[in-house]
Amino acid sequence: MRNAKPLTEKQIDILNFIESYIDEYGYPPSIRDIQNNCDISSTSVVKYNLDRLQEKGLMNRDSEISRSISLTNNEKNQNIKVPVLGTITAGQPFPLVDEDRWNMDDIDTIELPENFSYIEDKIFALKVSGYSMIDALIGDGDTIILEKTDRANNGEMVAAKIDSENETTLKRIYREGDKTRLQPENPLMDSMYFPSNNVSILGKVVAVWRYMPENR
Repeated sequence: MRNAKPLTEKQIDILNFIESYIDEYGYPPSIRDIQNNCDISSTSVVKYNLDRLQEKGLMNRDSEISRSISLTNNEKNQNIKVPVLGTITAGQPFPLVDEDRWNMDDIDTIELPENFSYIEDKIFALKVSGYSMIDALIGDGDTIILEKTDRANNGEMVAAKIDSENETTLKRIYREGDKTRLQPENPLMDSMYFPSNNVSILGKVVAVWRYMPENR
């Protein structure tokens, strides 16, 4: 049953901002975006108000997925299925499942909110093995959501393929002339350098999916 208590001015501001943000960019704002643009003191206050809006049936949000807000005033809202194509290491390069699996009907899938539908035709997921991206809040056992692309800006997090070895790794990428630096987010691990013509991008990370452990 929806809560009949009227919306506060802050909640109305948040709803209006979310709607205008989605209209402009095609995907929902982050918690930090809402905080900065709605003059809210902290992210915890944002989360509190989002929870209240969800209770009122005005929006949906999955706290385990970044940018997972969707407004419920659109009857077409629905989850989308995303293929899980294999495992990628967040350490040293590691073989990745063959891309032929894109065409298979029996692969594993996960469901994501419909606000990822703007890239539905080129989105896929990989399970993470290792801890080299731990300071980016990506750990062993997480699932990353990627947009299939062969281009990325310096500093973006990508699934990078070492062509000569036919192996992949999850890192931030920096093109530095004839060398490419693959940078971990773990101070205990070293940067990796390869000839730029030996590194391909399979996709860039757009979200992280994490199953939270149950409280005992």
